[in-house]
Amino acid sequence: MKKIILLLCFINVSICTSQTIVKEDQEAIIAVMKLQEKAWSNNDLEGFMQGYWKSDSLKFYGSNGLTKGWQQTLDNYKKGYPTKEHAGTLTFTIKDISKISDGNYWVMGTYYLKRKVGDANGVFMIIFKKINGEWKIIADTSC
Repeated sequence: MKKIILLLCFINVSICTSQTIVKEDQEAIIAVMKLQEKAWSNNDLEGFMQGYWKSDSLKFYGSNGLTKGWQQTLDNYKKGYPTKEHAGTLTFTIKDISKISDGNYWVMGTYYLKRKVGDANGVFMIIFKKINGEWKIIADTSC
């Protein structure tokens, strides 16, 4: 009987620890996205891109098709949003953050750009990976 009680206690502690880790991961991911909102809204596209994995393996899929690589993604943002009026103010609404595996989450939601040249809104699904202790977007689908 004592072994069963000890086993149940161990399972309970493991579940609580796992839930705490997921909650901490989700909060850290949200913090990255808040920094991205701020950088974008300040027309700091390089700062916005700090949330992305700085790698040629980064993938971005949007209305213009698939883009590979951090630098190409930044170049596309600079071309598409050349001024503060085009960039506007960014707001994310997160609908779901789900664990894929240890160190990997997907995030689904909507984005809103309030702009003088006309608002732009859409949906996204991004994949975050913990790389060298930091949460980075490794894949982004936005439209």
